[in-house]
Amino acid sequence: MSLNCGIVGLPNVGKSTIFSALTKAPAEVANYPFCTINPNIGIVNLPDMRLEKLSAFFQPERIIPATVEFVDIAGLVRGASKGEGLGNQFLSHIREVSVIAHVVRCFDDENVIHVDNSIDPVRDSETINVELALADMATLEKLYTRADKASRMGKDAQREASLMFSAIEKIKPLLNEGKPARLADLTDEEKHIIADSHLLTYKPQIYVCNTDENGVVAGNEYINNMKKIAEKENSGFVVISGKLEADLCELESEQERQMFLAEFGLQQSGLVNLAQKTYELLGLRTFFTAGKDECRAWTIRAGDKAPKAAGVIHSDFERGFIKAETYSFDDFEKYGSEQKIKEAGRYRLEGKDYVVQDGDILFFKFNV
Repeated sequence: MSLNCGIVGLPNVGKSTIFSALTKAPAEVANYPFCTINPNIGIVNLPDMRLEKLSAFFQPERIIPATVEFVDIAGLVRGASKGEGLGNQFLSHIREVSVIAHVVRCFDDENVIHVDNSIDPVRDSETINVELALADMATLEKLYTRADKASRMGKDAQREASLMFSAIEKIKPLLNEGKPARLADLTDEEKHIIADSHLLTYKPQIYVCNTDENGVVAGNEYINNMKKIAEKENSGFVVISGKLEADLCELESEQERQMFLAEFGLQQSGLVNLAQKTYELLGLRTFFTAGKDECRAWTIRAGDKAPKAAGVIHSDFERGFIKAETYSFDDFEKYGSEQKIKEAGRYRLEGKDYVVQDGDILFFKFNV
């Protein structure tokens, strides 16, 4: 299972610079709006110290981390919901992603053009959010029409229509105020009925404050204001210096990168924080398979049971699932080897009802 994250924002706020640093793949970067029209796509390995420690012990032939797909979407402008600035095309790209990374500019630099000729990330974020809300209003109208037709059909269709009407009634007032649909207090059934509606503001969102080197260390007023908005909207929040990250990815060794980060008092890069926050917002978890042939991180959703996790590796594993042999990464760190974990009685056999935990190391038994 992989996930994708769409990088959005006004033109020229640093989206493509951040994307290039994320993927180490050159996106077109220029000091003018709309230099990105077709979305750039890059696959990014998700850094995980647990996988590194397992690999150091097993010395496998292959090491395969979990991945995040990032999509660099062209800059939106006012009126995008009505087609301004190729808005319809860009909004359709956003509908295809799982989570939105909303980049706002949080630094002053008179040499870098801003579409509004002044720096105000709160205003900029509102511009994007209003356009997404307006696009969602149009979607709600279509959903209402569809539900209205269904309400005159069979019993099951009527029940689904009733749930849709209820969800729309809770979401619409928020959109009218420019607030995201994800703030609506929906029941589990309403969440299920609205899940495939492609509402843009229902998607999880991370505010990415693109700042300069000073801002990433000490912060600034722009960043403080955006953090307040993220907390109010229940959105994710990370601070990144696109320039610092671009410089960082030019370094060849991990030792050089760590020394570079240490100069700024940082333990890990902002891009690692972004990838991890993306993973977290989608409610994803990681389990591992480990051995001499391969150490690998696998992605599942929180609450997935052992057969479902087995199916991520291969459908035959899920279909013929018998049991899972497992131990936790915490126990691996504590005891140092599978043998010592077994001696401590911490090596377990789990059945079909076992809910896989983040950090489990699993070996599946199956028969097809």
